[in-house]
Amino acid sequence: MAVIEYDEYKQKLLAMEETYKNLHKALGIDAAKAEIERLQKETEEDGFWNDIARAQKNQQMTKQLQNKVRRHQKLVTEREDLLALVEMGIEEDDESLLEELKSGYATLEKDVEDARLATLLSGEYDNSNAILQFHAGAGGTEAQDWTQMLYRMYMHWAESHGFNFKMVDYLDGDEAGLKSATVVIEGENAYGYLKCENGVHRLVRVSPFDASGRRQTSFAALEVTPEIDDGADVDIRAEDLRVDTYRASGAGGQHVNKTESAVRITHIPTGVVVASQQERSQIQNREVAMRMLRSKLVEIKLQQHADKISDLKGVQMKIEWGSQIRSYVFMPYTLAKDHRTGFENGNIQAVMDGEIDGFINAYLTQSANGELKK
Repeated sequence: MAVIEYDEYKQKLLAMEETYKNLHKALGIDAAKAEIERLQKETEEDGFWNDIARAQKNQQMTKQLQNKVRRHQKLVTEREDLLALVEMGIEEDDESLLEELKSGYATLEKDVEDARLATLLSGEYDNSNAILQFHAGAGGTEAQDWTQMLYRMYMHWAESHGFNFKMVDYLDGDEAGLKSATVVIEGENAYGYLKCENGVHRLVRVSPFDASGRRQTSFAALEVTPEIDDGADVDIRAEDLRVDTYRASGAGGQHVNKTESAVRITHIPTGVVVASQQERSQIQNREVAMRMLRSKLVEIKLQQHADKISDLKGVQMKIEWGSQIRSYVFMPYTLAKDHRTGFENGNIQAVMDGEIDGFINAYLTQSANGELKK
């Protein structure tokens, strides 16, 4: 009986051959290996390490490509190991290996799906870090509490994927929650995965701040921008900037610095406002704020030429109340539903704890297939 089960898994694993060939081609593994070799040869050129910016870019690209090749090789090894386990089980007619085989196959299926999704991240800035800006909608404490819940959701998502979640700016709510916040999620493809989260998020629940126990609807807006390096082609003139300084304060009113180290920069021609308070010095915060401003202005520049690009088309929706991309319902039933893809999850607590991969995967897949709802 065990032999039959082993043979079924063997056929499943062998049937993956075509999938593996397609992934190898779609991920550009051969091209990645050739580029790694070219980048490594570049480091041997005279004076290479004297150009710090060039060296950093080289090392960053090399690391990203090596990670891609390493992940693909891990997939190959996983399948080979499972095939070896199958042969061992058949040869020895040993049922005790079945549980290990079933568990390993389930993991392999998930890893293959993750690799397939990675092939959809082909936009110019998809491999960049992501800048997330949270804004509470109208509604006072209720909306500010909802905004903090979203902040926590993305923090848990980042942690579960091994990404670094770095708070840049945080403005506490009047009584609870937060009015606005800016974070940077650092990790490969962070922007590619999170760009679909850009938009308005709607909450329906019985408010804990309402003594009458009435059901309320709250809104929070999330802006997602790729973090773009200093080499981006955008002209920022000093006379177009208004720079304000203020005392930094952390989440929950926690005091960070007694001096005016926090920096807020307003780009007068566009009205774009960025702020940073997590660094210890005013100079460092200004550098962080300028990096965010540059990213914002590049995004605006790209959106003005949207007919020539596809990278940011998925996040063109205006952030305005009533155009929510997703609803989170706590009462009278529990459900999180994306209005663009139709994907939904009834385990609202899991979603609020950061389990949003289903929404992201549905968006990426439908976007690639041209199936997104207008």
